Amino acid sequence: MPRKAYSELMKAIAAGKFVFTGEIQPKKTVNFDDVIRVAKVLKEHVVACNVTDNPRAHGYLSSLAAAHIIQKEVGMEAICQMTVRDRNRLALLSELLGAAALGIRNVLTMSGDHTSLSDNPASMPVYDLDTAQFVYMVRKMVDEGVDLEGNKIDGKVKLHVGIVGNPNADPLEVELLKIERKVRVGADFIQTQAVYDVEKAKGFLKEVQRYPVPVLLGIFPCRSYGVAEFIAKNVPGVSVPKDFMKELKKAEEVGNNSQIKSKIEDINIRYFTDFIKEIKRTTHASGIHIMAVGYESIVKTLVESV
Repeated sequence: MPRKAYSELMKAIAAGKFVFTGEIQPKKTVNFDDVIRVAKVLKEHVVACNVTDNPRAHGYLSSLAAAHIIQKEVGMEAICQMTVRDRNRLALLSELLGAAALGIRNVLTMSGDHTSLSDNPASMPVYDLDTAQFVYMVRKMVDEGVDLEGNKIDGKVKLHVGIVGNPNADPLEVELLKIERKVRVGADFIQTQAVYDVEKAKGFLKEVQRYPVPVLLGIFPCRSYGVAEFIAKNVPGVSVPKDFMKELKKAEEVGNNSQIKSKIEDINIRYFTDFIKEIKRTTHASGIHIMAVGYESIVKTLVESV
C-alpha cells in the first residue's frame, strides 16, 4: 500500500524527481562546527543528507545529535543512520523515539562494520536485532504506534525507514534475498553501497526492479589516489576500477598542488557525470547518493552536470 510521505526526500521521490542525497561524517569531537560547515556546502544541491553512525566502528559524535543540529541550524533534511551493531532493541527504540521527537523523518538501518575494525577494538558488538527486524520495529512504530512487544507509544511516529544494498555483492543472489526480506517487512527506500562499474550498477537495478521500493544508487568520488586505494583495500564489498585508480595516480605525478587538485577533479567529474547520466537515462533509479566525505566541493558540479 502507498504510504504517506513525511519527509522532503520521500515527497520528492513520490513526485517523480531524480534526487540527489549527500553524506556527512561526524568526527570524534564535541564541536558541531565542521558538521554545520559541510551541511551548508551541501544544502543547495541535495534534497537530504546522510549522517553516518560510527563508520568502520570508530567512535564519533552521535549521528542523532548531528542530524538534529543540521536540521535546526542549517535547514537541510537529514537521513539519520543507525546501526544494530551498537544497540540492543531498547536503545534502538529510544533512539527512534528521540529522532521522531526531534523532527527527523528519515532513518537508514544498517548492520555496521564489525568492531574488529574499530579504534576501540575491545568493544563488544550487540546485534540484538538484525536489520530486517529493525525495519519491522520501525514499521510497527509508524503504522501501529507500538513497539516490538505491542506496548503503546504516546504520539505519532513519523519516520521513513531505509535499507542498504550492495550492487558489488558476489553472489548477487544472496544480497537480493536480504533486500527482499527487508522490503517485505516494510522498507521505504534502498540506498546502495558505492559502485563504480556502470554495467554492474545497471544489472543490480534491473534485479531490484521487482521490488516496489525507490533506489538511490551510491557513488564515491575520490579526492586523491590514496583515498581510492584505501576504499579498494578497506571498504568491504566495494571494487574501485584499476583504470580509474591509474588515472588518479598519474594525475598526482606532475604539477603543483593546485594543478593536481584540478586534474583529479576533472577525472572525477568526467567519470561520474557519464555514470550518472547513463543511470538516469537507462534505469528506474530514483536518484544518486553522493558519498563525497571530505570532498564536498565536487557535489555541486556533479548535480548540475546532469
